[in-house]
Amino acid sequence: MKNPVPQAASLLLEKLLLLVHIRPLPAGSGGETPPPAPSYYDTSCFKRGDLLEVPRTLFIHFGIYLGENRVAHLMPDILPTITGDRRQIQQVVTNKRLILGVIARTASVRVDTVEDFAYGGSILVNHMDRLFEDQVLGSEEAAHRAEELVGTTAYSLLWNNCEHFVTYCRYGAPVSFQTEKFCETVKMIIRDQRSVLASMLVGLASIVCLGVAPSTTLPTIFIPFLLWMAG
Repeated sequence: MKNPVPQAASLLLEKLLLLVHIRPLPAGSGGETPPPAPSYYDTSCFKRGDLLEVPRTLFIHFGIYLGENRVAHLMPDILPTITGDRRQIQQVVTNKRLILGVIARTASVRVDTVEDFAYGGSILVNHMDRLFEDQVLGSEEAAHRAEELVGTTAYSLLWNNCEHFVTYCRYGAPVSFQTEKFCETVKMIIRDQRSVLASMLVGLASIVCLGVAPSTTLPTIFIPFLLWMAG
């Protein structure tokens, strides 16, 4: 009899990826590159060095336009640490490659078509320029910086993501407003004293369900205490 746990975990990951508009590949595809989709983006309005944004449900993906329907963008990817085969690496990043890249904290700055970069989403052009005013670098300088960084790099969901990459290329400094917003949200949760009560209730529920043990008792005591002190 097959173990249902891996199947359930795989199904859960697919559902989560659907929520953030990442297209899951068919289970039997083996990670093969799907046939190229027809071009439905008007790239004539894009200029070399433009910063492209693709809003998703839970995040925004960023890239630098290099011209000729090419976009440089940073994506988590485990494959560059496993193989040096550039043809394999250049194939569209599958969900498994992306998730394992996040876990292994490795990524690659890659060049894809606008279609593969945007995945059907709407594209905003230079939307962040208003936040940096006089810090916008020249278009050729931004594109040149992006091209220099193409290849394998370290990845951090909070400290080195696709937004850090594009802001370094176009504005000269790696910044992520998504990271700042996330950290502010975490601070608000910690400062809200209701989180102390909530953590205590969760801890007591775990003791009732799993019994008294160090793995249940210690978190029930220390997590509410730390939240109370931090708040």
